[in-house]
Amino acid sequence: MDENRGNVPTKEIRVEVIGPEPPCARCQAARKAVEKAAEKLKQSGVMVKVEKANIMSKEIVQKYGVLFSPAIAINGTVKIMGRVPNPGEVEKLLEEAAK
Repeated sequence: MDENRGNVPTKEIRVEVIGPEPPCARCQAARKAVEKAAEKLKQSGVMVKVEKANIMSKEIVQKYGVLFSPAIAINGTVKIMGRVPNPGEVEKLLEEAAK
């Protein structure tokens, strides 16, 4: 039996929601989808840190290349670009990252 389970997070995933500042409606919807999926995974011991990244930032462009917003990067890899995902899709991507 895994004694690290319980209420203590066993894995941390970093998610960046990439878009303009201030965020557009699509970027806000993408962030809500990520937060909803993150809340579900928290119950199984996976901690998801959600951050906002500015698509106009030189550092973000250098790190990820040309992007269309909204974009979602999980642990440094862009997984979704140019559309708003549903929470179920994000949840599957987060579950894969937690393995």
